[in-house]
Amino acid sequence: MEAESFVASRWTRGNRLFPTRIIVGDQSVMRRKRSWLTLNEESVHVRNVATVNITTGLVWSDVSIESSGGSDPITSHGHTKSDARRIKELIETLQARLTSGAGPGADAAAPPAADAADLRPCPHCAELVRKAARICRYCQRELD
Repeated sequence: MEAESFVASRWTRGNRLFPTRIIVGDQSVMRRKRSWLTLNEESVHVRNVATVNITTGLVWSDVSIESSGGSDPITSHGHTKSDARRIKELIETLQARLTSGAGPGADAAAPPAADAADLRPCPHCAELVRKAARICRYCQRELD
């Protein structure tokens, strides 16, 4: 997936000369804010995004992306309503892809999932492990 960039409107406070830019890529969400001499970049990995809050006003929307790590949220104001909804939609789609295992890091050469006939329960923790396994991957005990 190509990274998508969303630029805040220059008509909003703090964005007149150097507008805030939110970039949603395969792996992370980044906020870029320039000033005369500096560039401030904040990023959060997609799997660490806890919530995406959108506060909609009459014309502009504020976007707040909170992480599960406890750090300050990534905030940006002055986006169009459609851009704010698209940011939220992209993040939720990427998170769904990561949890389903078909994320951007998943490659076609990955080994296939084990068949049910190739599995047996661990005698110690009852989790299903491969028949050929010598150590349970869940409880780390040696198998018979």
